[in-house]
Amino acid sequence: MAQGLDGVIAAETVLSDVDGLAGRLVIRGRDVAGLAAGFTFEQALALLWDGFFDLPAPPELALRLGRARRAAFEAMPPLDPALLALEPIEAVRALIARQPDGGDLEAALTLVAGAAVFTPAVVRARQGLAPIAPDPGRSHAADVLHMLGAPSGPAQARAFDAYLCTVIDHGLNASTFAARVVASTGAGLTSAVQAGLSALKGPLHGGAPGPVIAMLDEIGAAGRAEAWLEAALDRGERLMGFGHRIYRVRDPRADALKDALGALGAGGGGDAARLRLAEAVERAALRQLRRRKPDRPLDVNVEFYTALLLEALAFPPDAFTCVFAMARTAGWIAHAREQAAGGRLIRPQSLYIGPRPVAA
Repeated sequence: MAQGLDGVIAAETVLSDVDGLAGRLVIRGRDVAGLAAGFTFEQALALLWDGFFDLPAPPELALRLGRARRAAFEAMPPLDPALLALEPIEAVRALIARQPDGGDLEAALTLVAGAAVFTPAVVRARQGLAPIAPDPGRSHAADVLHMLGAPSGPAQARAFDAYLCTVIDHGLNASTFAARVVASTGAGLTSAVQAGLSALKGPLHGGAPGPVIAMLDEIGAAGRAEAWLEAALDRGERLMGFGHRIYRVRDPRADALKDALGALGAGGGGDAARLRLAEAVERAALRQLRRRKPDRPLDVNVEFYTALLLEALAFPPDAFTCVFAMARTAGWIAHAREQAAGGRLIRPQSLYIGPRPVAA
């Protein structure tokens, strides 16, 4: 039996292909590096949703997404203390749950816009700051940074676009599979996205990038990396940002995000010293892991440079999973539409290993 459904093909998809042995990710015919370097989020959205909705021309799609951000902000309820006492991902999930459970393009844009608007609003409210209204005339990436109150010039927007495009889809991971299961029941897009969010928040999935920052803060200087990592491994701790369930080699998204971080440092105020520290930690960690676990292919994963890039863009670590969800919502929606088009309820079997009735 395939534990965790390893090796089981549960769907055919045109959306993305994850080649864990070669370390390659293809999203609708594009290598992830090319997508990250050359696409805006709006362009990646159009690429991913092509064939699943009657899409307008790209400029009109961008305008409609901008108007959806404004509508989401205007409809956002007051961010009361009970909501703000939740973890950011749980607060955002609660706000998204209020969206209508439709299945058309308008419902899809509302969900993507909601994730983009609610995250900076929650972040600011938890800091005692008022939410900032979106500017529909800005690009999606620039507007999210604007709503956060962070620098949102061309360099920052380009780096954030690279992030959003890099993580927009990634095969049949846990959250995407959850979204497809819900979509297969005939439920709407909000239900599918809620399922994806609930799976994403788990620390074994999208809930892990934040601890990378804590690790770097504790190490503090490149000269301390080797000893700190050795002590952590001696205690049996997992090194955050290393190893992946699928990739047997380096996660290709890590290099795409490292490139974006490097470009941000060159032109947008990124912290070059922080990047040098991260590179030193990466080298030391890989040496340690290869020496201690020679039979396990452990390399850098997407979490490592995700944490550094989002930190450079002024997102707090406790909101990193929300930012991941901004992009992945588009992927969940595409998978939900693809699953619904197939019309088949996902209903795997289980193998019962419990006790049997005793004959009288």
